[in-house]
Formats: sequence, C-alpha cells, structure tokens
Amino acid sequence: MAKLLFGPGVLLLSGAFSPQAVLAQAAAPEVEASNAVAAETAVDVAAPGGEIVILGRRDRNIQRGATQVLSILSADDLARTGEGDIAGALSRVTGLSVAGNGFVYVRGLGDRYSQALLNGSPLPSPEPLRRAVPLDLFPSDVIASSLVQKTYSPNYTGEFGGGLINLTTLAVPKEPFFNVNYGMSGDTFTTSNLGYTYYGSKSDWTGFDNGARDTPSKLDGFFATGERMSSGKVNTGEIAKQFVTVDNGLVQMDKGIAPNFSGGFTGGTSKLIGDTEVGLIATAGYSNKWRTKDNTEQTPASLDLSAVDKDYRTVSTENRIVLNGLFGLGFEWGDGSKLRWTNLYIRDTLKRASLSEGKQNNQRLGADFREQQTGWYERQMFTTQLNGQFKIDPVKVDVRAAYAKSSRNAPYELGLGYSRSNNSASLYGQYFINRLDNGQTGFARISFSDLNETLGSAGVDATYTITPRVVAGVGYEFTDTKRESQRREFQIIAPSTFPSGVAMFRPDYLLGGAVIEYYGVNLIESTESNPAFDASLRTNAGYLQLQAELVDNFEINAGARMEKAQQNVGAMQVFNTANTSNPSTALDNSYVLPAVTLTYKFHQNMQVRVNGSKSIARPQFRELMFQAYYDPESNRAYRGNPLLVDSQFTNAEARFEWYFDRDQRFSAASFYKQIDKPIEAFTGFNDNTPVTSYANAPKATLMGLEVEVQKYYPLNETLSSAFFGSRRAVVIGNYTYTKSRISVGAGDTTSVYGTAVQPASNFFTDGAALTGQSDHLVNLQFGLEDNSKLSQQTLLFSYVSPRVTSRGAAGLPDIYENPGLTVDFVARQGFTVWKRDLEFKFEARNLLNRGYKEYQERGGNVVYYNRYKVGTSFSASVTAKF
Repeated sequence: MAKLLFGPGVLLLSGAFSPQAVLAQAAAPEVEASNAVAAETAVDVAAPGGEIVILGRRDRNIQRGATQVLSILSADDLARTGEGDIAGALSRVTGLSVAGNGFVYVRGLGDRYSQALLNGSPLPSPEPLRRAVPLDLFPSDVIASSLVQKTYSPNYTGEFGGGLINLTTLAVPKEPFFNVNYGMSGDTFTTSNLGYTYYGSKSDWTGFDNGARDTPSKLDGFFATGERMSSGKVNTGEIAKQFVTVDNGLVQMDKGIAPNFSGGFTGGTSKLIGDTEVGLIATAGYSNKWRTKDNTEQTPASLDLSAVDKDYRTVSTENRIVLNGLFGLGFEWGDGSKLRWTNLYIRDTLKRASLSEGKQNNQRLGADFREQQTGWYERQMFTTQLNGQFKIDPVKVDVRAAYAKSSRNAPYELGLGYSRSNNSASLYGQYFINRLDNGQTGFARISFSDLNETLGSAGVDATYTITPRVVAGVGYEFTDTKRESQRREFQIIAPSTFPSGVAMFRPDYLLGGAVIEYYGVNLIESTESNPAFDASLRTNAGYLQLQAELVDNFEINAGARMEKAQQNVGAMQVFNTANTSNPSTALDNSYVLPAVTLTYKFHQNMQVRVNGSKSIARPQFRELMFQAYYDPESNRAYRGNPLLVDSQFTNAEARFEWYFDRDQRFSAASFYKQIDKPIEAFTGFNDNTPVTSYANAPKATLMGLEVEVQKYYPLNETLSSAFFGSRRAVVIGNYTYTKSRISVGAGDTTSVYGTAVQPASNFFTDGAALTGQSDHLVNLQFGLEDNSKLSQQTLLFSYVSPRVTSRGAAGLPDIYENPGLTVDFVARQGFTVWKRDLEFKFEARNLLNRGYKEYQERGGNVVYYNRYKVGTSFSASVTAKF
C-alpha cells in the first residue's frame, strides 16, 4: 500500500521528481478529502501511478503540499461539473479555456503550447492540424482525475509553454464494483428539427462502415503504379466512374433529427494471491450524438470591410459516434511496490453532410451558388502503458514504458458546386447547373486522406533521501514519434462541350459512369506536387533535481533538464518521378532548461511561492508540412511552413495561498512569460477561400493575474428547515486576467516558405495580442450538496472574452472569436429502487442560448467567417450500482 508519512522535518514529495508521483497526488481520494494540519500518523492512500511520501508538519492537501503550482480536478470535481468529456471539465479550472474540438488553452496560450499526458506518458494525436491531443476524445467515465501544472519543473518535458495536463485513468479498486449507465440528450437547435445526412452504409451507426468507403479498386490500382495523372498515361475516366454513387453523393433531408443517446459500464475487482494483491478494472462506452449548424460564411471584399465577397449560408449536420474501452491490471506487494498495466482504446467517428447557398461577388456578379459536401472522418487511438514503483531503500524508483498509435482516415470527402446565372432570358439562367469546369459554373472534387502516428516512450525516475531535510532526484526520458500523412485530392473536369442540360443532373447522375464515359469526363490531381509527408520527433532527456528545507518553513526545489531533440518533416516519394520540390525541415537542437521554486510557509495555513524557469515549444508537424488541408469545422484551408523554428520561453510566477479550512482555499498569483520567436497563425486568401498558415513572430510577452476561491457554507447554522439540515452551500470561483503583446521592430524579419525573407511587419502588428489569448476568463459555481447522501445541484457560469483566432491578411484586421458567457445547470441525485443504488443526473447547458461567431471588424463593419446558433442542450442519465 502507498503511504503518506508525516513526521518532523521538511515536506518532501518522493514522487515530486517523477510524473507518476505527481499523477498519484491527483488521484488519491483520501489526500484530496483531508486538510488536517500537523498530522503525525501514517495513512494508507489509494494512489495509483506512484507513491507519495511526505515528511513534515504539513496538511495532506495536494495543491498545498506539492512543490509546484498545481490545479487538480478530482473525481468529485468531475462529477460536480457533469461534463461528458475531460475537455469540458478542464474549462472550469483557473486559467484554462477550450477552443475548437477539445483543445485546451492555458493562460491565454493555445493548445500548441500545452502538453497532455496519460498516466505520465505522452500521447500521439489523430488530428492532422496538431500534435496536441484533442481532450474531448477522453470520456470522463475513464478518467479518475486530472492535474494541471502551471509552473515548469525539470522532471517534465521541456515543451512547456502554458502548462501541462496529466490525466489519470481509473485505478484498480480495493473493493469489487460494477456500474451500468444509460443516458439521452438533445438540444433545441438540432433535436427533432431539420437536418441533412446521406446514406453511406448500413453500419454507420456503429462508427464503422461495412467496407463501402474502401479505396475504389481503380484508384487503388492507380496508386500502385506510381504514375502521375499529368503524365497522360492514366485512364482517369475509368477511375472517376467509381467515385460517386447514390450512397455517398446524394444529400438527404432529415425532418426530425433523432435524440442523442449513450451507455456503458465500469467494473473492477481485486484478490489477494499469496502476498500480492491483484486487481482488474474494465470500462466500455458508446455514444451517438447529432449536431446541426446553420452557419453564415463570409469573406471581405474591401479593406474597410464595407463590401462582402463570399456570402454563404451553410447548413450542416454531424453525427458523432464514440466508442471507448479501458482494461487495466494492477499488482501490489511487499512494502508498497506496484506494477500497473493500462490499455485504452478510443474511436471517434464523424459523419457529416452539408448544403450551402450564396453569392461570390468576385466571380459572377448576381449569380447564385449552391454547394454540397459529404464526409466521413475516423479518429482512433490505442495506448498500452506499463508503470512500476519499486522501493530499494534508501532509493525509490519509478519506471514507465508506453506505446501508442493514433490514426485519422477520411475517405470520400466529396464536394460539388452548382451555379445559377439568374438571367431570365436564358432557360439555364433559371436553374442550377454544374458543367464541371473548375468553378466557372460549378465544380466536383473528391479527396482521400490518411494519417498514422505512433509514439513510443520510456522513462525512469529515482529519488534519494539524503537527510530528513534534503531529497535528490534524477531521471531519464526517451520519446520517439513518427507520423505519415497522405492526402490525394482530385478534380473532376468535363470538356468545354459538356451540355448545360446534363449539367442540371443531381450529383449521382451527373457523375455516373454513363455520363463520364459518353462525354469524356476526366480527372486531374490537385495535390500532385506534394501529396504525402512523413515526420518524426525523437527526444532524449535527463534531469537533476534537489529539494531542501534551507531553514524552518523555507523550501527550495531546483534543478535542470538537458533535452536533445531531432525533428524532421519531409515529402514522401509516392510517384515514379521525383517531386519538383521537396519542402522539408530538419531541426536538431539541445537545450539546458533550469527551474527553481521557493516556498515560504509564513503562517500555519498560508504560504507564498516564487518560480522561475526556462522552457521551449517546438513547431507541430502540421505547421511544418507544406501540404493543403481543408478543415470543415473552421471552414478554412491550412498549409504549413517548413521554415518554422523553436520558440523559447522565460517564465516567472509569484503566488500566495491561504488554506483557511478543510477543502477550502484562497489563492492569488501573478505570472510573466517572455517568448522568443512565438509561432502565430495568419490568414490569407486563395481564390476567395481563406487559407491559414504559420510564421515565427520576432518576440512576445504575456503577463497576468489569477485569483481562486473555494468556500463551503453549512446551511444548518442559518436555516432551520429539515431540508437544509445536512446540506451545505458551495461557492467556487476563479478569475484570470491575461495580457499579451507581440513586439515587431523595424528591422525584424520572418520566413515563409515560397517567398523571400520578409519584414515581420508584413504578417504581424506591433502590440497585437497573441493568437488564442483572452483578456478575461471567469468561472463561477454555486451549488447545494448533501453531506449525508448523494444530492447535488450546481449552477455554473463561464465567461471568456474575445480572442484572436488568426492574424488577418495584409491590410485587414485580425480575426476574432467571442465565446462570451455560458450558463449551465447540473443536478445529481442518489436513490434506491428494489434495494439497488441508483444515481440520476440531469444537465441543462447553454441556458442563455449563446451562439458562436468568428469575425473581422473595422469602423462598424463586420464580416463573419463563421456565425451560428448553438442551442440549449438537455440531458438525463441514470447509473445503476451493483
């Protein structure tokens, strides 16, 4: 069993030097639940992932006892917020917000500046645009707790900009249990309202198709030849015949979108075999959700934004199916040695259909355009991890090894466009036509993309107690990440003699085999220049760390990490003839990254911390790949920049903490970051389509303040009603103010692939805020809780002020999004039916019906890149406990 040991001397976290031990702090329920001061006895703690040994006259509150600045989201916190995935729950943590599909921003720095670990080991990403892992992949049912570390320490990776998020999976239980849950949900904008879909295959509801989306045989044969379509040696018409069918090309109206539903189970047991306790835990879950968006999509036609170029209304419906499973084995023996094997599988599938209509004033003034898109996106991740903790007195050793694989497969991304001239004198001016002429009257394009990433990692951490006041730590970590990304896009082109009468056909007829053969319709590959890339990142790192109590109540934690990384991105050879260009990146850098934290406990319940450190941020793979990619979620195309370089951080923080009662606290902090060569997104236009790329800004600074309070009020002291006799009121609040500034001097330059070195002022404005940084983040929770039984009602408020999503094109203002204020309500109630314990949960989200908008604004003129309603959502679920 892991033990918390209290005795005279200095507070020492034996695991403070290892990710597993910090992880264990977040997962120990007895620790999190107690704030007793100056305890002098040993307490057994269920601490999966690492042993905690604390020496000193200290309380058992983890955030107070740790050597770094931590925020912990315990199992109770997860339950109180009621969030279905870990990304939503983390948005309640001080200084954190969520953008896009589950990417967490820490203290105003985007997801590219934050790291996510699972049980102390890194994870690969199934996202083409990012190396960061989207945290909405992780259902809250498989996560026991999460820890956010906001100050850098050398036992963690040197890629530490905003913070590090460490997720702990469910641990092997001490007592057998089995829970089954089922829930239904919907929202006011989607459920039972009109939406769009397409057939696909009969097994789509499972998240797996039945083979209908396998690469067509003719296309697969073409890939195998290594020929280029531009060579003239390929019969492209035969390939095109297999692309579009009634199953994937015909968008259908659904007048009543079905409600969402989900279900799953969690169970575990343990048994003593000899002197070894063996435990097992398993979970499985399934969810099926729908979301419809009625989106306004615009682009500017003038610098003052008084004229709009593209002006579309797009209605899209997404069906998201998530499957997850976890299996774990645990072994404990002797005086606290442990071995833990964890396996996690997540599959996230998105089926999408959309219809758009609007005008494009740069092409044919007065014409109407109608477009449709269908897509199927499979994201999948599997990881297997082995964690061990061993005591070899006087040394304690933590070891870990992990292998993870993620993938994203998007076959048959199909887009078609029709137009109508509105010329009443012409018959075809009254109807929509698509002459397959690459956008003059219409277009048809289809793409097949595939991404695979593997990540192997291993590490060892050892701590040695030199004296009761001094502990030394040393460790080594290795990671090896490899990614292959391929995207092949084809445009279907008809000859100039293609008749307008045929061009009026619906998609599956227009692109049917008979039409293609009779009229000589062909293909061109628009991604022929660079269709595939491979990338790798290998790191080797070692660290030394020392923690000591210099004098009574004054502690220091200091150390340094030596980290060497080799990062390579280059074009893959998929054709028989070499690529005409080979945009590649080879970064080989070594860093020494020091960190020091001073803690002064000037009062029994109060302390101050001061931290200083250096850290880095590397370009993400997608940011380096000079490969086109369209993201339907953001309605934007992306292309990387192979000339990006690492960003370097200098970090400082000062923090006051007051633990005034059990589970209650107040803290205030100020922080400062100086960033050399931060990586920023900027947006330009290609044929009226927004295209986002990346460049290194010269310098930036970020500073801010954080305030957090958690307070309980027993209601039986003020209210005499029996209803309030065992209840307490809960008030949890936090506020973060952040200000950032990009510095651009007269002689500063930046490098963008395909152009000469340019003045940085062509891309960045001196004094502008960093991408993703909000000035204000506010979270408030007001609740009632029953101390004698499960009964909990919580009202949650969250406010995020406007933030930049991308730099504007030359002469245009930056592009902003405005998340604004959202209000949620969550209620949990326990009850018994037929001697069976049940838990009922009700959620109401976005009670103010807050919508989403991403926009440019100048002089009262506004252009909306994305604007849509979200709706208010309601859900109800029940969990049976056996």
